[in-house]
Amino acid sequence: MAQITLKGSPIETAGILPAIGTRAPDFRLVKSDLSESSLADYTGKNVVLNIFPSLDTAVCATSVRRFNSDAGQRENTVVLCISADLPFAHGRFCEVEGLENVVTLSTFRDHDFGKSYGVLITTGPLQGVMSRAVVVLGSDGIVKYTEQVPEITQEPDYAAALTALG
Repeated sequence: MAQITLKGSPIETAGILPAIGTRAPDFRLVKSDLSESSLADYTGKNVVLNIFPSLDTAVCATSVRRFNSDAGQRENTVVLCISADLPFAHGRFCEVEGLENVVTLSTFRDHDFGKSYGVLITTGPLQGVMSRAVVVLGSDGIVKYTEQVPEITQEPDYAAALTALG
């Protein structure tokens, strides 16, 4: 379990992020068009998992915009923006913002994602949604970088994630 904070108050997650050097757990999440997508769909590509509580918060929205502009145009790279928001909210957000370089995925059908990635918040007012984290995978599906953001209201370290992409 990771101990993080929400505006300084301690909260906990269901586990810890996958270890660097290990194969990332597969998942089956829902795209904004209600089709399902798994990690296996991105085999052979570098993958950035931008995991966050909800697009309805300024920091989460900023992270999606930032990864869209900074990582989404990189060759052989896909950015997956993952939250418990419904697929409709994901689609609406990307349409309004004009974001085309990220894939949004909802955990609303896969309740194991948060546990297998160690990001499911288990205590406090945000219990049941994902914590703010970044996981970078190489084209072989091996974890190259992880960040469990220690304070939910902080943005992730974009530069470190981009550096991990190479």
